Amino acid sequence: MGLDNLSPAKGSVKNRKRIGRGNATGQGRTAGKGHKGYKSRSGASNRFHFEGGQTPMARRIPKRGLGTGKFNHMQTKDLVQTVNLDRLEKISVEKIDVNILVEEGIIKKANNPVKILGNGEITKAIEVSADMFSKTAVEKIQKAGGKVIYL
Repeated sequence: MGLDNLSPAKGSVKNRKRIGRGNATGQGRTAGKGHKGYKSRSGASNRFHFEGGQTPMARRIPKRGLGTGKFNHMQTKDLVQTVNLDRLEKISVEKIDVNILVEEGIIKKANNPVKILGNGEITKAIEVSADMFSKTAVEKIQKAGGKVIYL
């Protein structure tokens, strides 16, 4: 057996259907494409998102999320964590900073800004370090003999 007498297996090779070669072939005239319509035209093929004239999925679903110009998630902003003075009163430490607040479970994240608010009373002198303070919180901490440090 040599390369000169090789042939494909019987029945594995078929001639292609020659369409548009006259009515006698059975594939003449409309060449199997039916009458008129978009798909009967030459070069016609549906766009991948085309749904037969129905409103496409991309237009039906609501537009949300970043980059759409319609809606922004709150998670993308720096959320200020607030702490009231009555919560600081319960901590048995003289110097309170962000890390201590995270350890005590008062705030969740050390990298988000913290604001101390003036709700509640404070009786002991404590040194508080935070990003922001309300006026009443500063007054109450200093009145109790404590110190306010802005980060």
